[in-house]
Amino acid sequence: MILPHPESNLKINLMVLGADIIDILSKSPFKNKYAVIDDVMIKFMKVDINRTPDLFLYSITFLHLIGSIDKKGYKIKLVINNDNKGAQQSLFN
Repeated sequence: MILPHPESNLKINLMVLGADIIDILSKSPFKNKYAVIDDVMIKFMKVDINRTPDLFLYSITFLHLIGSIDKKGYKIKLVINNDNKGAQQSLFN
């Protein structure tokens, strides 16, 4: 399991920022369609003054590596996986 450092700033933690990007992509006008990366970054940067373009790109790279987003040119889309093949059924699986 990936755990952040206990003294780290969670406002700029990669996993928290990735969750915020997923939240942005799951809402209108980006829901279920490819969105220009710059438009998503503008919304991302408006949330907190401590957010930088570097943090955005690191978060996008992280999300792409774990398969949460798909890219097509300069556009990204949230990947929605509806099959339960890889889902954990109980705590001890």
